[in-house]
Amino acid sequence: MKQEKSCGAIVYKIIDNVIYYYIIKQNKGHFSFPKGHVEENETEEETALREVKEETNLDILVDKGFRETSTYSPKENVMKDVIFFVAIAINDNTKPQKSEVSDILLLRYDDAIKTLTYDRDKEILKKANVYIIEKNSYKN
Repeated sequence: MKQEKSCGAIVYKIIDNVIYYYIIKQNKGHFSFPKGHVEENETEEETALREVKEETNLDILVDKGFRETSTYSPKENVMKDVIFFVAIAINDNTKPQKSEVSDILLLRYDDAIKTLTYDRDKEILKKANVYIIEKNSYKN
């Protein structure tokens, strides 16, 4: 069985003391978080920074205190680990990577949970939301 590894981030920003999340719509139609394959000699954090920048044009600050792994089989004989960090956006200048991303949404938690396609992403967002609230004392 082939092993693959990707990294990405649950990217958020605070507006008027409310947490908003960046959700991408892939060209294939599903809604998820920015992520991608680890390149040679990259750390997990470097991969997350690069992939978020490539797919959304956002600059982010990665919080390594939150690290969740999603493991699944994207195709026969392949197991994939996707490592997600929490990251705060430090700019608003979104621009979808046309080859992979058709849209970038900025949503409150309740709307983000409803919009995400996969249950594993919803579970990670739930954990990330709790982490962000506890760390920052923000309300949703």
